[in-house]
Amino acid sequence: MPHSHDLKVRFHELDPYGHLNHSIFLQYFETGRVELLEKVGLGLDELTLRGYQLVVAHIEIVYLKSVQAGDVVTVETEVLQLRPASSMWRQRMLRENRVVAHQKLRVVVTDLLGKPVRTPTDLVQKLVPYCV
Repeated sequence: MPHSHDLKVRFHELDPYGHLNHSIFLQYFETGRVELLEKVGLGLDELTLRGYQLVVAHIEIVYLKSVQAGDVVTVETEVLQLRPASSMWRQRMLRENRVVAHQKLRVVVTDLLGKPVRTPTDLVQKLVPYCV
């Protein structure tokens, strides 16, 4: 079952055409991932204290519909695959239960110097409920 997080589009996030700027979609998706990690007790601060970072290595996003100021969107986040040192994630952004954008990304686990390391066992265990 995916993790869900709602966000309200603010005026300053719009492009000159009155639509949510494409770069803000990425920020909303990242917020969704961070909220999932915090929900399972492994927010970014906690991961850093443990000596880990989750680094986006590859990302693909598809924009389907525009979003305007005042719209409330829901970011759904789930994990497609957990590997020894990386994971594949899928996210969807919905407005009124209709998909407006979706993305897939590969996230690599590194130490604080950026060297890839094995995914911590407790992180794997806490993400399992969000695996497809």
